[in-house]
Amino acid sequence: MAKVGIMETAIRDGHQSLLATRMRTEDMIPVLELMDSIGYHSIECWGGATFDTCLRFLKEDPWERLREIKKRLKNTPTQMLLRGQNAVGYRHYADDVIYEFCDRAVQNGMDIFRIFDALNDTRNLETAFRAVKKAGGHVQGAICYTTSPVHTVDSFAKLADDMIAMGADSIAIKDMAGLLSPMMAKQIVEAIRKKHPTILIQMHCHDTSGFSEMAYLMGVQAGANVIDCAISPLAGGTSQPATETLVASLAEFPEYATGLDMEKLRQLADYFRGVRRKYWKFESGLLGVDAGVISHQVPGGMISNLVGQLREQGAEHKLPEVLEENARVRADLGYPPLVTPSSQIVGTQAVLNVLTGKRYATVTRETRNLAKGMYGRTTVPIAPDILKQLLGDEQPIDHRPADDLEPEMEKAKAEIADLAENIDDVLSYVMFPQVAREFFQWRREGGGPERELVAAVVGAMTISEKKQQAAAAPAPAIIPNGDTSNWRSFGRLRQMR
Repeated sequence: MAKVGIMETAIRDGHQSLLATRMRTEDMIPVLELMDSIGYHSIECWGGATFDTCLRFLKEDPWERLREIKKRLKNTPTQMLLRGQNAVGYRHYADDVIYEFCDRAVQNGMDIFRIFDALNDTRNLETAFRAVKKAGGHVQGAICYTTSPVHTVDSFAKLADDMIAMGADSIAIKDMAGLLSPMMAKQIVEAIRKKHPTILIQMHCHDTSGFSEMAYLMGVQAGANVIDCAISPLAGGTSQPATETLVASLAEFPEYATGLDMEKLRQLADYFRGVRRKYWKFESGLLGVDAGVISHQVPGGMISNLVGQLREQGAEHKLPEVLEENARVRADLGYPPLVTPSSQIVGTQAVLNVLTGKRYATVTRETRNLAKGMYGRTTVPIAPDILKQLLGDEQPIDHRPADDLEPEMEKAKAEIADLAENIDDVLSYVMFPQVAREFFQWRREGGGPERELVAAVVGAMTISEKKQQAAAAPAPAIIPNGDTSNWRSFGRLRQMR
């Protein structure tokens, strides 16, 4: 029997981290039965950004993806990432939405729900925990790991205590930026294990800083039961460590051996090596180790967003300044962990502070809402002088943000009744109203290639047409001395060829 379990992330976080979440269901299906035979603890296959991307870019129904995956994973539990009161979206939803979403997720094939809150505010986990329990799923409470003067081993252990008291079936240490050092991994796992000797502890690390393999090994020695890995073609960089590497490392110690078949893992790697080549245009470019994340703490995906915002303003050279300001804004806002959506809030505000040349001269709505408590309680209270800058005389709330939300499901059913075919469609609409409506309309009209494929085909046809025109054009005459009238057309012809 395996002593350490492996969760495979290839078809969720692996391609989300490296390929902008663009892997299509059709590229997952052929290999699912092989994955099911390997002996993984679980396979992460849903949640995070996959729901949004399915609808927005791939023209796929995310619920249908889950059903197709579950059909083929007969022996291995499915696992997903749920953003607490945010579900799989970017705002807080009313409690009736969370209950319905979790119930439908279980009915469609989800087993294990990793549930986190961007601010580690356990009030924002309460409804999701209860909803998953009611639906019959496994609740995994996730601690968002980060570093700051106020984040300590004891504070993380206390979060685990609170989640277990709330009914968590297992605990995950979620290191989204690759900041978890080997010694901190050891100390946090030991602290949780000391008080909770039988709870399953799972570790989720990104390989950004190069810490993760060492953190996993130290965590396992301290009592972690499961580690998250990605098959090697979708591992490393801002993804997880390679499955094969950890399996081989742990195999040398009988008390930690995973029991996974290396030959089957080799076959899986061969398959995904070919799949990755299909998505080359979505490569993040953030490859290898970025030790800078240890100091600036900005996850790889967030850096690419910051670069994009600066590039639009012709200020890409200001990235180092923005990274420094990002750390200051995070401190001002109570040291939130940098994970969706807090990472985007802090990063965008840092960009504005640098571009305007005056801190908080322009404040985003999201920054104000964070200061108002609309996302939850920050790690430490925001200083009064910063609150004054951000909110003026307005006072922040001190209760659970979702307490202010009216039920949403009945209203949504009425709004999308003309296009929704079932309750799952209604939930998709609640999560992403405009995107889901466009998808439903596209589906009703008979479907067809998604917009990215259409753009690629049109582009290829245009290039081909230009090449044919260029090949059919007469060769340009030799330019007489002093006559440059044909020079520009000659240059364009050369470029087209």
